[in-house]
Amino acid sequence: MTNSLPLFHRIAGQPVMLLGEGDAGLAKRRLIERAGGVIVGEDDPQARLAFVALDDPDETAARLKARGLLVNVTDRPDLCDFTVPSLLERGPVQVAVGTGSVSAGLAKSLRLRLEALLPQSLGELAQGLSAIRAALKNRFPDAADRRRALDAALAQGGALDPLDSASAARIGGWLENATSGGPATIEIQLRSADPDDLTLREARFLGSADCLASEPGVAPEIAMRARADAVRLDIGTGAPPPLADGLVVVLRAS
Repeated sequence: MTNSLPLFHRIAGQPVMLLGEGDAGLAKRRLIERAGGVIVGEDDPQARLAFVALDDPDETAARLKARGLLVNVTDRPDLCDFTVPSLLERGPVQVAVGTGSVSAGLAKSLRLRLEALLPQSLGELAQGLSAIRAALKNRFPDAADRRRALDAALAQGGALDPLDSASAARIGGWLENATSGGPATIEIQLRSADPDDLTLREARFLGSADCLASEPGVAPEIAMRARADAVRLDIGTGAPPPLADGLVVVLRAS
């Protein structure tokens, strides 16, 4: 189970408190300014976030928390209300890699590996999908149909595969011929309680499921791989799949 909830916090034009100097303080300053935040001191009553880069931060962190601020303390994860991930940017697309302050070096290494995988055109793809939102809604008035159509297009090898640098140029043609695929049922016979034993195809179905039906004995770690907003149903061992709209994924216990 994760010990943090990843969030993207908009700070453009907002006051952000920064207490500290030296290399650590300058690094935080660059980070805040890069996101458009306005750096303020401890006397600003409007700030909601605070970055502390001091040699002896305990008292300062406690004081700021007592005022209701969320605090990040350099090199002191035990004092942090939030941590700053290693960030990869492709236009509006941001991929944040964090380790809960366990290893910043590992987060950076993973981010660098992802840099080599994600094409520069990914931002263009995101902008293109934003531009057709109204047209996509007209073609698929039902939200579940839209999601299934996009899931199929964005899947590996799909018309809009995010790792294909040519996908952005295909958006218009895809929209003209897009289909939602309609309702479907997929059964997955689990081989173990380890989610790493799922095949890539099984993991993709889990991530796209509208309804998740689980037999007794299915490990919670497996079910966590499904969309958070997928409907969850418990079924008996060997029971037939439930009737539900969209993609129904049935997990059969090992």
